[in-house]
Amino acid sequence: MKRHNATLTGFELRSKVTSDGQLVLGLEEVTLTAPGPEEVIVAMQAAPIHPTDVALLLGGADLSTMCAGGTAQRPSLSATVTASRMAAMKTRLDQSLPVGFEGAGTVVRAGEQARALLGSKVALFGGAMYARYRKIAAQECTLLPEGASAADGAAMIVNPLTALSMVENMRRENHRAMVHTAAASSLGQMLVKICSADGIELVNVVRSAAQVELLRSIGARHVVDSSSSRFLEELTDAIAATGATLAYDAIGGGHMASTLLRAMEDAVNRNSNTYHRYGSPTLKQVYIYGALDMAPTVIDRSIGMAWSIGGFLLMPFLQKIGKSAEATLRERIARELKTTFASRYTATISLAEVIKPEVIERFAKRATGEKFLVDPSR
Repeated sequence: MKRHNATLTGFELRSKVTSDGQLVLGLEEVTLTAPGPEEVIVAMQAAPIHPTDVALLLGGADLSTMCAGGTAQRPSLSATVTASRMAAMKTRLDQSLPVGFEGAGTVVRAGEQARALLGSKVALFGGAMYARYRKIAAQECTLLPEGASAADGAAMIVNPLTALSMVENMRRENHRAMVHTAAASSLGQMLVKICSADGIELVNVVRSAAQVELLRSIGARHVVDSSSSRFLEELTDAIAATGATLAYDAIGGGHMASTLLRAMEDAVNRNSNTYHRYGSPTLKQVYIYGALDMAPTVIDRSIGMAWSIGGFLLMPFLQKIGKSAEATLRERIARELKTTFASRYTATISLAEVIKPEVIERFAKRATGEKFLVDPSR
């Protein structure tokens, strides 16, 4: 790694899908010029691998075709992108894209108006975090609380802000309780803790008995196992008990959104003595915010007419509520960074290790309880 008076040079992980259907991963040498007056350069020390990062990194590739190349210090990898995914890759073909949505590190260079941050540990997001150095506007950095490490702050933005935004959106749309799928995830566990502290009823949908026990161990009251033969009945019971009319679905494809709507409709009708030709007039809302299942979303129309399905993304929501409301959410994250919003990692790996086929096979599974942290300083 080279150091100069005005520039810093280091490796950055890049992903490219070629026009002929090949995924190419590699480490690219990038030189950063001196930061502008309101910019800083952060020496990256920790960046989590989120499902969204996996999607960008692997670009719909068939992992059974992975072929490693390059050297130990500068590895590369190629794989064939499945034909069914090539249409979705159209806007990124032949572009070398940086990867890594968020991370944390130490400010090593600062512009004239950002010198107060020099030497500080900060969290940041905005892409290109799987890199030795990242130049970014100082206002996009969040100062880590005293005593917090880069690993503590690496994932303090995406999952915590998403979980808090879900609750904030629930309040703004006047729902009194909500449902969350894939609820044993890191984000799901944060949501359990937030709702418990704030007195909000939350129905958690998981996929195994072990995950039921996991969430109950951290205080969840309503946990439903989708692998149960009585899933719909148990889900409806939990929704009836809480009055939930809002759901956040991380699965996306298949029948889950429809099942959530049906359970909400059935729960509302349990307490109604009035016949409605078009179903209950109570609005039932499902927001899809993930894509664990890439199949089409199927809706069974036995759910009345008062329902809605939409997408939920963090950044548009933050833009909607404004900087002041966002700052309030961020302040809570900083206060509870090592409690409510603590993240735990299965393994810490280097930039080069991200490209190893055996490592990719592990984090590409996106298994609950397995989360990887990238340390670009290794």
